[in-house]
Amino acid sequence: QVQLVESGGGLVQAGGSLRLSCAASGSIFSINAMGWYRQAPGKQRELVVVIINGGSTNYADSVKGRFTISIDNAKNTTYLEMNSLKPEDTAVYYCNAALRLGRWGPQRNYWGQGTQVTVSS
Repeated sequence: QVQLVESGGGLVQAGGSLRLSCAASGSIFSINAMGWYRQAPGKQRELVVVIINGGSTNYADSVKGRFTISIDNAKNTTYLEMNSLKPEDTAVYYCNAALRLGRWGPQRNYWGQGTQVTVSS
């Protein structure tokens, strides 16, 4: 059984910072990729950033230079450092992971429950 548990959301003033965490638990053979998505009220879910296990990253233009993703493979945890936050960053942030549970098995995609980030003016 695999679970993704997110934490670190909250209320912050514009210009402030938050650090989100997403811990994957279960019998995980390998992490192929982890990333963050967000969904604001009335809008579709969008990709924020993804990191491949080899270290390559892809950031949305709206967060580039302000957000930083990292992975602690020993803890099966990804982090999202969010700096210079803007009101338009307000959304529910979801962790996503592409995991392989067996050496010869297929890649499977998992989602966290989401954590609310609210940025005030």
